[in-house]
Amino acid sequence: MKTICFYFEIHQIIHLKRYRFFDIGTDHYYYDDYENERTINDTIERSYMPALDTLEQMIKDSDGYFKVAFSISGVGLEQLELHAPQVIEKLQQLNKTGCVEFLAEPYSHGLSSLIDSECFAADVKKQCDKMKEYFGKTPTVLRNSSLIYSDDIGLQAAQMGFKGMLTEGAKHVLGWKSPHYVYHCALAPNLKLLLRDIKLSDDLCLRFNNTDWEGYPLFADQYINNIASLSNDSRVVNIFMELSAIGIAQPLSSHILDFLHALPQFAKLKDITFSTPSDICNDFKSVGALDVPDTLSWVDEERDVSSWLGNPMQREAFEKLYSVAERVRIANDPRLNQDWDYLQASNNFRFMTTKPSNVGLDRGIYSSPFDAFTNYMNILGDFITRINDRYSTDIDNEQLNSLLTTIKNEGEEIEMKDKEIARLQAKIEKIEAAAEELRVKVEGTKSAPKPAAKPAAKTASTPKKTTPAKKAAPKKSTGVKKALAEKPATEKPAEKA
Repeated sequence: MKTICFYFEIHQIIHLKRYRFFDIGTDHYYYDDYENERTINDTIERSYMPALDTLEQMIKDSDGYFKVAFSISGVGLEQLELHAPQVIEKLQQLNKTGCVEFLAEPYSHGLSSLIDSECFAADVKKQCDKMKEYFGKTPTVLRNSSLIYSDDIGLQAAQMGFKGMLTEGAKHVLGWKSPHYVYHCALAPNLKLLLRDIKLSDDLCLRFNNTDWEGYPLFADQYINNIASLSNDSRVVNIFMELSAIGIAQPLSSHILDFLHALPQFAKLKDITFSTPSDICNDFKSVGALDVPDTLSWVDEERDVSSWLGNPMQREAFEKLYSVAERVRIANDPRLNQDWDYLQASNNFRFMTTKPSNVGLDRGIYSSPFDAFTNYMNILGDFITRINDRYSTDIDNEQLNSLLTTIKNEGEEIEMKDKEIARLQAKIEKIEAAAEELRVKVEGTKSAPKPAAKPAAKTASTPKKTTPAKKAAPKKSTGVKKALAEKPATEKPAEKA
């Protein structure tokens, strides 16, 4: 039985504004807010919301037979939080169906895996924390920016605890092998690899609306028949693409949503199931190791990293950016961290490409690769100046790290002592309050007059109590008392005989 794994990438480009040399040192804000808001609102209206609504309907109409996976870059999620929270709400609704998986990827959608392993690990962890926050589960499968992969990257992914990773089914890597099997990393056998079917994926995201394509028009039953006709040993068909391909690259007028909606129905007729990447990692065994000594990706015909690092301008900008990676990590300043995430995004380097490519490349405000390079380097110059102004370049990274660690430890120690002082003060106040309450109670008891004792009631059955002890004076008769009372005060009483 064959299974289809549908995966969609959600990422939003952060557009940089026009930044001139004379802005360095005076303007520390680098972004075109108007263009960012305009772009994301356009993408949401034309692509994200219609596509997500359709995918949700596919799950409901198929009673959970259809399954799908997404990865969302951290910078893309920040733009959704700011301009389109309804997209996040829709993704959370999809998550509740139990038929959706969210994958890990670098928060910045950057290229740190090619140069700085610590930066890459931190970038991925930051995005995983965001996925946990919004969707309640930490991702177990990794998708690197633009499916970038090599043996070394796979080893690091395994060391980070991932059980699977997505990458490109490039012909120069596969050779005679098929992308319709599960493989494992040559350096880490526990990491399973899911390879993108280039033809079947590009039929949807690149060629679907191309009237010059020999496969046009493509219908859902025909597409499923193509999958069913694969060899019996072909068990896994991975369809990976950007979500924006639905509605942007392939406009809604092409009826691509109707095409997608019909897929589960025809797949079920052919006994073809749908799976998430985790399902495949759990249910399928690897058929062997895949050797990828050189880095590959899903971009351009070469399927390598030349779109980002193919010319001297790109490499200079890339190396200069990551020359301050450790200082940014040590500083851990929120504002610097946000700028660091946005400046790492891979599109900043792709705008500088000189390769003749007309697929998925819109340079925006830039008129040429050199224009993109100049603008980026001006911004990067200001960014690095801010870091150097904060921490003197006379102190090397090791000394700076030691100094900041000491400051941090002392700060934590002071915080602990402050908490202990506050606890003891609260305890003292409690004791003093109890002592004051006791003092008031004791003083009140001493000053209050003793109440007169009530005489016991006489009853026939109760014997009369006799008062003991004190010798009472002999009783005088009533007459004598009266006579004494009437006698004048000056008169002495008669002497006793």
